[in-house]
Amino acid sequence: MTTGLSVPDWGEVAASLVLVAVAAAIAYRQRLRLTRDLIVAAVRAGIQLVAVGAVLLVVFQHAGLPGAFGWVALMIVIAGQVAGRRGAGLPHARGTATAGVAAGSVITLGTLVALGVISSESRVVVPIGGMIVSGAMQATGLALRRLREDAQSARPAIEARLSLGLSARAAFLPHQRSALRTALLPAVDSTKVVGLISLPGAMTGLILAAVDPLTAIRYQIVVMYMLLAATALAALVSTRLAERALFDHAHRLVPLIAPTPRTRWRYGPANRSDHA
Repeated sequence: MTTGLSVPDWGEVAASLVLVAVAAAIAYRQRLRLTRDLIVAAVRAGIQLVAVGAVLLVVFQHAGLPGAFGWVALMIVIAGQVAGRRGAGLPHARGTATAGVAAGSVITLGTLVALGVISSESRVVVPIGGMIVSGAMQATGLALRRLREDAQSARPAIEARLSLGLSARAAFLPHQRSALRTALLPAVDSTKVVGLISLPGAMTGLILAAVDPLTAIRYQIVVMYMLLAATALAALVSTRLAERALFDHAHRLVPLIAPTPRTRWRYGPANRSDHA
């Protein structure tokens, strides 16, 4: 029985572009206005992964654990900018998102290292940190986007509660809870069905590397639990900070900042024609 992992060479990687072509053809034929975005995303992914692979090779060989934590910090900053765009229109959206991602990532990763659940080696800290930051980013983006939508659509209801004497926190609490629920549901749903519908990334990678399935399962359980913690912490911190920024010292709901044209183009309704 062969235990080595068969890794595709660059020619086989290039051949897999036929799958991108299939997805692009579907987007074009169905007039989804996503053809260009899909192709650009595929090209960017390839270039970014090659570049990151080269950088990580240097980090693993020369930078050690400090370099690994520095790389995780860089991921947090980038993730905060991405998640902040989802909440475009909220005051200090990017700073709020970065703080949320940082809180969820640092507390979760720090707990895993402090308790000895994962090894404090750069080859372990970087990929585990990346999964944590990614989960925190997604939860933060969902939470801030829901908050922005609620602050716009429910403004009369919020101001009515304020006029009845409720504090800003009490007036906005239903919407904060709604945003938290929206942010947590994907992680909760994926945790419920893990192993039944699909084998998640960490477990799949270990099995492909010929690790015993029961060993891979233990690692995947840790991954699912850490993602639950990271998403909950990131969403909670970001929604609390966003709530504070939405009200002034007199507990009045501040006007929302109009998103820039570039933000509307990226995340708003599609108003442009598709280009193949």
